[in-house]
Amino acid sequence: MAARYRGSVLGIIWALLTPVVMIAIFTLIFAGIFKARFGDSNSQWDYALYLFCGLLPWTAFQESLQLSSNTIVAHANLVKRVVFPLETLPVAQTLAAIVNQIFGTAALIIATAILRHEVHATILYLPLLVIPQIVATLGWAWLLASLGVFVRDIVQGITLFLMAWMYLTPIIYPESLVPDGYRTLVNFNPFTPLVRSYRRILLDGNAPDWWGLAYFSAFGLARFILGYWWFARTRKNFADVI
Repeated sequence: MAARYRGSVLGIIWALLTPVVMIAIFTLIFAGIFKARFGDSNSQWDYALYLFCGLLPWTAFQESLQLSSNTIVAHANLVKRVVFPLETLPVAQTLAAIVNQIFGTAALIIATAILRHEVHATILYLPLLVIPQIVATLGWAWLLASLGVFVRDIVQGITLFLMAWMYLTPIIYPESLVPDGYRTLVNFNPFTPLVRSYRRILLDGNAPDWWGLAYFSAFGLARFILGYWWFARTRKNFADVI
């Protein structure tokens, strides 16, 4: 993770500064101007906490996919080394993003303790959310790493795809604001129950959304199997294309 910021003036501080700026902007726009609120609280600080909580898993997921889509091409010198396990490159990107998320989660817990004067014991459910998240992310990362070799536009395309996916996920707005006509679409989104569960265990003191978590886990396992299968099948052609 530190290598990513080597040579920059602020270094690893960027890992914390970037989400802080995003939270400040979204809080100003949605909580300050549009008066969006999560739950019964009218506090903008509470909005910022719920926003931060939703952004943590999403940012890790988004970062992993964007970096993985170009990781094979970026390490072209390793492609022709038969002994090098190329499948570990997307894994490294995913784990680095998860480490960032862990640091962010620690910051969220500290902020919650300061602002709300409470820390819920339900944070012990956290591994039950992180593990299926890693599984799902790895599946996407392997798939996109392979596609990035054959379709170079995938790097730009995935940015647009992820932007649309984020706005279809109740991260910057509460689920209660979703109109009935769009609620089915939002609930079909597998990331919705994951974000909901993070907020339940870290901020509300409740157990995860078990049915939603099962749905996300099934989605993640299917994506994991498909992603690895596709990567393993196409890997032998990487050297010819690059």
